Amino acid sequence: MGELIGLAAVVMIFGIPLLGIWTSHQQKIAKLQVESTAEHTAEKAAQYATHIQRLEDRVQVLERIVTDRGYDIATQIEALRDTRRVDGDAGVTLGLEEKERV
Repeated sequence: MGELIGLAAVVMIFGIPLLGIWTSHQQKIAKLQVESTAEHTAEKAAQYATHIQRLEDRVQVLERIVTDRGYDIATQIEALRDTRRVDGDAGVTLGLEEKERV
C-alpha cells in the first residue's frame, strides 16, 4: 500500500505541472485560431463591401437609364446589336456545296 501512495505522489508531482503546461498550450492554440479567423473574416468583409459597392454603382447606372426621359433605349439596343453582328463574309468558307469524290 505504501508503494501505491509513493507512486501516486510521483505521478501527482509530475502530472500536475504537465497538465498546466498542456492547458496553457491549448489556450495559446485557441487564441491563434481566433486571431486567424478574425483576420480572414475582416478580409472577406472588405471583399464583400467592395463587391456591394460595385453592384450599387451598376444599379445606379441602370436606374439612370430607366428614369432618363431623353434616353432612347431602343436605339441603344440596336446599336449594341449592330456592333455584335457577325459579318456574312467573315471567317473561312467551309465549301459545303462541293461534294467529296470517292
